[in-house]
Amino acid sequence: MTHRDERSVIIDTDTAGDDTQALLMGLLSDRIDVTGITICAGNVAFDRQVENAKRTLELAGADEDVTVYEGARSPLQKEHELAHHIHGEGGLGGDRFPETGIESGEQFAVDYIVEQARANPGEITLACIAPLTNLALAYKQEPNLDELLDEVWVMGGAVNCLGNITPAAEYNFWVDPDAAKIVMNNFDVTLFDWGLTLRDTEFGPETLERIEAGPETPLTTFYTDITTQVRQFNRERMGQDTVTQPDSALVAALVEPDLIEETGTYAVDVDEREGLTRGYTAVDELGVTAGEPRTRVVESFDGERFETMFLEMLFEQRPDAALEA
Repeated sequence: MTHRDERSVIIDTDTAGDDTQALLMGLLSDRIDVTGITICAGNVAFDRQVENAKRTLELAGADEDVTVYEGARSPLQKEHELAHHIHGEGGLGGDRFPETGIESGEQFAVDYIVEQARANPGEITLACIAPLTNLALAYKQEPNLDELLDEVWVMGGAVNCLGNITPAAEYNFWVDPDAAKIVMNNFDVTLFDWGLTLRDTEFGPETLERIEAGPETPLTTFYTDITTQVRQFNRERMGQDTVTQPDSALVAALVEPDLIEETGTYAVDVDEREGLTRGYTAVDELGVTAGEPRTRVVESFDGERFETMFLEMLFEQRPDAALEA
């Protein structure tokens, strides 16, 4: 049973790296109720994503309370590349390949999303931290889905900045640009983009050393292991020992909306064509297109307070503790 003020959330994920931390942030908070987890093709092999989500449920002690539903195993139309170079083979740093034995839900994830939205109109928030294939398929099944959901929050796109998979595109939108275009044109979205991630969610050497120095908990050990590959990648590519938290920042803002400091509402479209600009996020900040301004873009985020929440999650398994002080 949820508390009166709890927000009911379905998390749609391609579980690797920071996705696991986003799941932990939601599962360990008393302020939101994660009612289900849906899996979408993205970061690593699909079956690995499923097991990674289930292992995260075990770490949170929620494996008997929350069900994982398997969704789209490929983008709508495009081929895509996995992100082993970022997250390691399997998605958890390269050395973890869990086999939990936990059963997946019987429903296809897309059917589950539609069913829950219809059964609980105006009550479900969908947190999308993966490519948007599942949501696009759900929209095709239920054209009134935007009205049936309470809110749709998306981690994706690169708002007038360099992407992280190509110069033009962020990974989630690049994987399935056709789905991203459908979603951005048909839903009122709160968007956490790659530029915000770099500006406000990056942990540098000081924070990483603080995590490594303890106290040692199952979650600090897990975090240290799963970030090994991405830290190596960032050191080699950018000369910096850093880790970004795009997905867990989005879920943290669902837990504590005051983390969002500034937003702007714009018309947003996505280039679905193959080529140099596949997945490019066209954000009309100047208001020069005929598009409807319906996307709330998060432009500033309280990274310091988020970091405190994140450390409380790792050290105490209580991300809300930082909000109670």
